[in-house]
Amino acid sequence: MVLPVTSLDELFGARAAVIVPGAISAAHADEVRARLAARGFTRYALVDRGSYAWTDDVDEPGLVTALVRAATDVVGGAPDDYDVVEVRALRLVAGDYLLAHHDRVHDDRRVELVLDVSAAATTGAEVHYRRHGQLFHRVPSHPGALSVVERDAAVTCHHTYVSRRNIDAEVTRLTLRLRSRTVAL
Repeated sequence: MVLPVTSLDELFGARAAVIVPGAISAAHADEVRARLAARGFTRYALVDRGSYAWTDDVDEPGLVTALVRAATDVVGGAPDDYDVVEVRALRLVAGDYLLAHHDRVHDDRRVELVLDVSAAATTGAEVHYRRHGQLFHRVPSHPGALSVVERDAAVTCHHTYVSRRNIDAEVTRLTLRLRSRTVAL
């Protein structure tokens, strides 16, 4: 029996997993972070899933459009080829984390974007992507950087523990999930 395969990437890993440094300026990140803080965050704390603050009240249409454009530069296609299916902001402080157990996995392929709008880098505050349990993409805390990852059901994501020793730590990330309108990614 022969299985139809168009590329090795379909068998062994994400087709795209890159970090784009300097995707947003520090001044723009400060403005976005201030607007998110003004709208307010909701605390989530279930020990077996995560401890963090979040909001779906993200009213940043210009930024979202620019991020989709940046993502299509990485994964191909045109911005109009993708639907934004989720926009969420996360804020992690000392002691916070999101476990892979909390990650929403989808049967189809999606493009996930993580934009760091933090004021400062926080050592150890990373986003990890794993395929079948194996780490394949590590996103360090780096203000202004954008991570673009193509995901499928075999890829999980978690935001690592922010050490309690860093009492002033505050990591703010804007996350977007895109779905292709035209092709199965």
